[in-house]
Amino acid sequence: MPREYKKCYLCARGCGVDREAGQIGACRMPSDVFVSRIGLHAWEEPVISGTRGSGTVFFSGCSLGCSFCQNREISRGAVGRRIGIEELSQRMLELEHLGAHNINFVTPTHYSPSVREAVELARGRGLSVPIVYNTGSYDTVEALRALDGTVDVYLPDMKYYRSETAKRLAGAENYPTVALAAIAEMVRQQPTPAVHDGIMEKGVIVRFLLLPGHVAEAKLALRSVYNAFGNNVYYSLMSQYTPLSGMAPPLDRRVTRAEYLELVEYADRIGVENGFTQGEDAAAEAYIPEFDLK
Repeated sequence: MPREYKKCYLCARGCGVDREAGQIGACRMPSDVFVSRIGLHAWEEPVISGTRGSGTVFFSGCSLGCSFCQNREISRGAVGRRIGIEELSQRMLELEHLGAHNINFVTPTHYSPSVREAVELARGRGLSVPIVYNTGSYDTVEALRALDGTVDVYLPDMKYYRSETAKRLAGAENYPTVALAAIAEMVRQQPTPAVHDGIMEKGVIVRFLLLPGHVAEAKLALRSVYNAFGNNVYYSLMSQYTPLSGMAPPLDRRVTRAEYLELVEYADRIGVENGFTQGEDAAAEAYIPEFDLK
């Protein structure tokens, strides 16, 4: 069992609980790895999903816990199946055999030590596709440093620019500074994007999920990342926000076309060269995976 679980400081909540002994912190998960789905996924960025799909591993639990989370059933830890390091490494090899362009760990922050061990084991058995680390960016720099040499492509979010927004929507007032520091460490590890035959093999793609009524904040978040890293990273501007029932205005609706175009035009204006946009049909529940424990 990785030693980091004994006194857990993998995320910026800094719980310090002994997950190995069964103590539960903000992520709601013990040290045993729980997953909700493993399989090919076609709805990531084109350089991630490609033509055959991304080999995604959806972990249960999440230390950030945004109020609007589309994967709420798994991020709250309500759905999941225990899986050992041995089995996880074997599933990775099976995904590559099925044609996956990469292995894509989704919400891995609280299981990053197990990711490191499973990847090392799978690579020793012949795994050759890139490793994608798909995170909300609430990782500590120390936890990310421990992944240096493990992760090929980082796929972080930049969810909030204002501390008050992060506090209101995720109870994480320190998110903006934590996320920028985390992304800086990711860029340090993978400073030069490399795309071969349409698939990213090295690099960082920063995601910006536009929330309805939050265009100004999204612009500020985008600008902060661009000022720090310029076109050394890719930018993914996402319009897929799908409101959950009971959300208060303005989060009770989808993003309008005008809101999204304003963000896209701003990205072009400040000089973003490498990026991805989404069509209006991206905001649909059909694109949310079925977390069926398969």
